[in-house]
Order: sequence, then structure tokens, then C-alpha cells
Amino acid sequence: MAVRIGLLGEVGASAHGRPVDIGAAKQRCVLAALAVDLGRVVSDEQLVDRVWGVDPPSTSRKTLASYVSRLRTAFAGTGADIKRRSGGFVLLDEHVTVDLRRFNDLCARAASGDAEEAAELLTSALELWRGEALTGLDGEWAAEERDRLHRVRFGAECDLTDARLRLDGRDDALVAELSARVVEHPLDERVAGQFMRALHRDGRTADALNHYRRFRVRLVEELGVDPGAALTALHQRILTDGSEQPEARTAPAVPRQLPARPAPFAGRADALAALDAAVGGAEDGGVVVVAGTGGIGKTWLALHWAHRALDRFPDGQLFVDLRGFSPDQDPMAPQVALRGFLEALGTRADRVPTDPHGRTALFRSLVADKRMLLVLDNAVDSAQVVPLLPGGETCTVVVTSRGSLPGLLTAHRAHHLPLDALPDGEARRLLTARLGAARTAAAPEAVDEIVARCGGLPLALGIIAGRCRIRPLVPLADLATELREAGLDALDDDDPTASLPAVLSWSHRALTAEQAESFELLGTAPGADIGVPAAAGLLGVTPAEATAVLRGLAQASLIGVSAPGRYRMHDLLRQYAGERVRATSAADTAAAVDRLLDHYLHSACAAESVLATHRHPVDPGPPDPRSGPTTPADDEAAMRWFAAEHPNLLAIQRWAVERGRHDAVWQLAWALDTFHFRHGRMHDVLTCWTLGLRAAEQAGTTAAQAMAHRYLGQAHSRLAAHEDASRHLETSLALAEREQDPRGQADTRRVLVWTLGELGHTREALEHLDRLRHTYRDLGEPVLEADILNGMGWFHAQLGEYAEAETAADAALALFRAHDHRHGIADVSATLGRIAHHTGRYEEALDHYRAAIDAFRSLGDDYQVTEPLEGLGDTYAALHRTDLANAAWREALVAYREQGRTAEAEHLRRTRLPTEAPRAPQAI
Repeated sequence: MAVRIGLLGEVGASAHGRPVDIGAAKQRCVLAALAVDLGRVVSDEQLVDRVWGVDPPSTSRKTLASYVSRLRTAFAGTGADIKRRSGGFVLLDEHVTVDLRRFNDLCARAASGDAEEAAELLTSALELWRGEALTGLDGEWAAEERDRLHRVRFGAECDLTDARLRLDGRDDALVAELSARVVEHPLDERVAGQFMRALHRDGRTADALNHYRRFRVRLVEELGVDPGAALTALHQRILTDGSEQPEARTAPAVPRQLPARPAPFAGRADALAALDAAVGGAEDGGVVVVAGTGGIGKTWLALHWAHRALDRFPDGQLFVDLRGFSPDQDPMAPQVALRGFLEALGTRADRVPTDPHGRTALFRSLVADKRMLLVLDNAVDSAQVVPLLPGGETCTVVVTSRGSLPGLLTAHRAHHLPLDALPDGEARRLLTARLGAARTAAAPEAVDEIVARCGGLPLALGIIAGRCRIRPLVPLADLATELREAGLDALDDDDPTASLPAVLSWSHRALTAEQAESFELLGTAPGADIGVPAAAGLLGVTPAEATAVLRGLAQASLIGVSAPGRYRMHDLLRQYAGERVRATSAADTAAAVDRLLDHYLHSACAAESVLATHRHPVDPGPPDPRSGPTTPADDEAAMRWFAAEHPNLLAIQRWAVERGRHDAVWQLAWALDTFHFRHGRMHDVLTCWTLGLRAAEQAGTTAAQAMAHRYLGQAHSRLAAHEDASRHLETSLALAEREQDPRGQADTRRVLVWTLGELGHTREALEHLDRLRHTYRDLGEPVLEADILNGMGWFHAQLGEYAEAETAADAALALFRAHDHRHGIADVSATLGRIAHHTGRYEEALDHYRAAIDAFRSLGDDYQVTEPLEGLGDTYAALHRTDLANAAWREALVAYREQGRTAEAEHLRRTRLPTEAPRAPQAI
């Protein structure tokens, strides 16, 4: 191997015998965190937890990427590499050896060898240790991992002692070593037994028996238990006949504690596969945390998987309901659960240790090296689970919880399996499995509504299915109507285990006061999900405080993570939160959502000003100081922000309509305009500006009414609804004239000119453009003047006046470049491509078209990229490069159809791609 990484001592690395500088402590911790799982992907979340713990800084992911980059640089040329994989990083094992992996391999080989081979292998394994593991690393994970490795090392030392005791002949050094070890581990029965055997073999039988008596007294005094059966039997044999070899014991009954397999069970194929992958092969163990909100089906999944995998656990299965979110009982103490496990494993009730540590130690001794399954259901937190974890690596533990239990993920390398709502198809199959195919097939529309309103929550579907079975003569349509009209009340019941509101209330009850208030307010937020800055505005806190609250609610499975830094709430949980708000804090809700509106409105206006620097900004007034609006750094960031927030902006606009916030309604329409036009969302333009127009009329704002009519006219024009376009544009012009607004008049005339051009009045359009060019120059608007010049170039080209067209386009390009207007430069590039194509300069045309396409794509302008794509195909065709031409045309065709531009798509298909079958356009 080219690179050696040491973890069993001071963390370090060497390549070809020379040290590799792996940086300071945090960077060394990243390497160690990857090396302990050599060859396996370690998720970003696990790496952050291992390096920074449960409360990482906000910049942790960025810093993590920097550390990985530096490690790659350090290992450059050595053969070692760290690769990015889906959701994390992996340290490839092809050219790397890690002393910890070598240690584990030697120990595993020793387990299957004879005494002499085992002693040799274990001696080699222990020689790899150079002191305390992970020396030089701080933090919770390093400390936990160091403790774990210390226990593993101790186990190997004991295994080596057993091997040496099995060898023939005396081992003079063994008694001395064990005399020191019993001082370090005075209550360890295995060490005590080994010391007794070594003393007896050395001819010191009296000392062996005395040690047993002293050990027994100390065990009774400190733990309240007698020595176990194995040590007692060893003492008896030494006492009576001198034989120290243990006798075979009758194995206790194999525990089979799993509850019955849930039936019927439908879907969850991905989750079942994830459980299979997390547990690994038949010889592997591990811990898996199945996390999700109440009623999501965690226990059913765990039990279904467990019954399906019974053959992998021949030594038995243990199950306990830890009552983490019980309506009428406190969470079960782990020592109570351990007592049940010990008795199931054959321990007499009077032999169960009273001391918690002794009870845990006995449990781990009994399951060591066994292939068992433990299902720990309904855990409240990591502290409840840790004492129940086996000490070895052969047992599998499946934990279900409404929390994500970060302590297990960080300190015990547990796999996290978040459980979400069922997709519609799986929800429908579950309902069908419970009600029968005939009943669901007879009412497909009712089934669709039930599935939609239950939102894929298995408990909600189960409640409805139960009522259907109790009331077999009631049509499904009636139950769907009840669900529609009563909402969450339709899923209530006197039996709390069959009541969704009751189940949700158990999770709500476990929240802190701050979390509960935040959960309720988040349930009132319009929109599909929410980002941290918006949540901070809604809650009236700082982004850091919002992050902490959101993380807590996510760990409680009351909200889910929809994307990095974004959170969503299940519809039924949203209803529950809304009812809680109405019951407890209705007075604060309006103020909170007003802050959210302020956040979205001011952030959207700022983002639009970044996208369209030539537009006169609207003034939304001062925001609430606690709303925390944001401003994107550049054009790309603004488009990303709009893409993420678009559904929420539409939702908050509708909320503003209902609240009578008239100015905010049309201002949001203004702020969304460039994003909508770049993506060809003409129907969204019509929706937003129709609401904006009504709001402007109700507010009596003439300038806003003129603006609304102008943008409605522009959208109708692009949708080829020219009569509607003319009506709106003429109204806009009249209103602008009444307001004596020269800029508004010019802007409306500019849209009218393009409408004239689309109707074929090219010469008339050119005359209007020439006048508008002077108007914008007089208004001191060079970017808009350049836009007019580009339009003149386009119309001259349509008339075949290519010299005039190129002159106008070149003048436009100079102005756009002088003002660094990227969108305008892209527009002119498309015009110049058209001119070059029609004047036979095909290679030049290709360059212009490619520049336009690249620029539009970098700006996120899906709408305007289509025409240069079509032109690119025409130029390739003129050069007889047919494959490239068809590829460009097909790409343009797909874009036209996605934007609902039916006429353009059909014209392209008919004239350029006659073999393409016509197809209905996709809905926007």
C-alpha cells in the first residue's frame, strides 16, 4: 500500500515511509472519521457530527469541504484519494491501509484458528497499538470512539490470554501480567477466571482459591451479586479435582420476543432495502434508527423487516416497547428493559444485578458473539437506548423513535433511516389491502380523495380503513366527504391509539415551550416548505435561533427536511398545528405571518432588482425589523432563490389578498416578473398580475394599475392572445398618460411595438422603435435604449435589411457591454446570429448562437434560449451537419412544449422535424 494511516495511537499518515502532513486537529479528525469506515461512504451529517459534535457551526459543511480538499492535496501523488459520493465522502481503500482495519482482520482470523495460531495473530494485532487510540483528537465522537476501541483492545488482550492458557506448558510471564490486569479490572469475571487458571497451572492452587474468595466478597459488596455459573464451576473444579477446564453448559432457551407480523403490509420497498443495506451481511451487526413522526409506520416497518429476516438471527430476538411517547405512562427506564432481557436470556430473577452498571455488563456478556436482533421500539432519546446496546459487533439493533437520536448517530455509528409519508401508489395499495380490491375498485374517486387527504400517513389510512370495516354498508364516498368536511376531527377517536390527534399530541407534549410555539406558528405559514431565513422572520428570531428550533423539531419528526436548509410539514400535522394556534395563541399568529410576508416581499424585491437592474424599483416600505429579508449576491443566486421560494411566494400573495394587503399583492407580482418571463411561466404571470390588478384597483393606485395592465398585455401577447393583449396595453397607456408618466408610457409602447411585430406590421414597428430610442435616451435609460436598438436590428433582419440590422445590433451590443448587462448581451448575440446566418456567415452565426445559448442558460432564462436553439439548428443544417441540426431542433421543440408554446412547437416540428409525432404540450 502506498499510504498508511495510524489510528491506534497518535493520528497520522505516511506515504512510502515518509510522514504526510495532514493538518491541524479538526482536519486530522476528518481523516480519522473517514478512515474508521475505510472504503465506505460516510455521510456529510456523520462527518459533521464526528468533527464538531451535536452543535456544529453554521459554516461546518463549507469548512468540511475545505478540509477534504486539503487532505486530497496532501495525498496527491500517493495513490490515496477521497471521493465525493451521494450524500457524503469515502476514503478509497485501494491504495490505503489503516492499522485499525489490520487489527480487526488479525483478530477475526485468530477467532477461527487453533491456540498457537490465535496467540501469534493476536500478538501481532496488539503490537499495532502505539498508545491510546486517536491521540491528539478532541470532541465527543473521538472520546466515544477512543473508549470503544479501548474495550476492543481489552477484549483482544483477554482472547490472547485464553489462547496462551490453552497452549501446553507454563507461561511464566502470564501470572505477572494477569496480576496487574485484575487490579485494573477488579470486577471482571473473565479476568478473575483467567488469573485463577494461571495461578493453578503455576502450582499456586491455594492462591487461586483465595483470589476467588476475595473476588466473591467484593462482587457481593459492590454489585450485590454472586459470581456467575462459569466462574463458580471453575472454582469448584480447582477445589475438588484440580481440573481448570470449564464444563459444557446447557444452553438457555432462545428468546423469541417479536410481536406478530403486521398484516397487511404494503409498500416501503426502499426502506426495507435500506434496512438490509444498513445491517449488512449475515455475520454483521449494527444499529439502525428508524425515525419519523407519530403514525408514520415505524413499528410496522421494523416488525415486518424483522420477521422477514429471522433466519439472520439464529440466537434469538428481543423486543421492548420503551414507551417514549406513551399517553399515560412515563418512558421506561433502561434498567427495567434490561431486567426483562436478562430473564429472557435465562438469568434467574434472583441473579439479576441490582446495580445498573452490573446489569448492563451482564447483558453484554450474555449476548457477546451472538447473532441476535434487538428491536427497541418507541425510544424517547439516546440516553434511554445506550445502556441496551450490546458491546460486540454481531448483534443487530433496530430502534424506532419520533426523534432522530443524534447521540446514537454520533457516538455509536448508528444508521439513520428517516421514514416519510407513503407515496400515493403505496398508500392506495395499503388501503386496498385492508378493504379489499372489490370495495376500492367500486369507488375509485373516493379512494383517490381519501388517499390525498390522509397524505400518505399510514395511521390515518388505518383509521379510515378501520371505520370502513366497522361500517361495511357506508359508502366510501361518505367517508371521503366526512374527511373533507371534518378534517382532523374525522381521524379522532375515544381510543387514543386509534386517534391521530391523540398520537400527535404525545409528540407535541414532549416539546419545550419555545418549540411548541414555533411548531404551531410554522403550521400557519403559507407555502409548501420554509427556509431558515423565512422561518426566522416568521418566528421573530435570529437565523441561528431559528436553525436550532427547526433542528429540534426535525429531530422530533414534527417537520421534515425537504432540502439543505429547508423544512416542510405534513399536511395533517399542519392542520394539527393550526388548531393548536387557534386554541392557544391566535392573537400572535397574524403578526407572525405579517413578518413572513415582509420577509418574502422585501427579499423578492431585492432579488428582482439584482435580476433586472434597469427596472425602476418599487418601494414596499420599511420591513418589520424582525422579518430579516435577504438580498442575493448575484444573478445566479437570485434565480436560485426564486426557484426555491416560488411556491411560497405564490402562496403568500394569496394570503396577502385575503388579508387585504393590496400593495403587497401587486408588488409581489412585480418582483416575480423577471423570474416568470425567463422561465416562460406566462400563466403564472397572468395569475399573479390578475390578482395584482384587482389589488391595485382596490388600493386606488393608478400607476400600479397601469403596470398591471402592461404586464398582462405582454403575457397575453406571448401567448398569441393578441386581442386581449391590445386591450390591456391600450388601458395601460391611457392610465400612464393620465398619470403623466413618460417612463410608463414608453414601457407600454415598447410592448405594443413587439405586438405589432408579431402581427406582421414590421415596418410600422420599426418606426415606433426609432421614436422610442430617442425617448429612452432623453430619459437617461441607456440599457433600455440598447434594448430598442436590438429590437430594431431584429426587425431590419426580418425585412432583409441586414446592413441596417447589423449596425443597430452592434450599437446595442456596445451599450450593453458598457453597462455590463449580461441579459442584453445575450439578446444581441441571438440577433447577430440571425443576421450572420442570413448573410451566409455560418461559422460566425454558430459562434453568436452558442454565446447566446450559453448566456441565457447561465442566467436561467429557459424562455429566450429556445429561439437561438432553433437558429443554431438552422445554421447546422445550412452546413449539412444534420445530426447536430436535429439535436438542436429537438431540444428547442422540448422547450417550446414545456412552456406551452404550442404554435412555435408545431411550426418547428412541421418545418424542421417532419418525422416527429405531434404531442400535446406539457402543462406549465
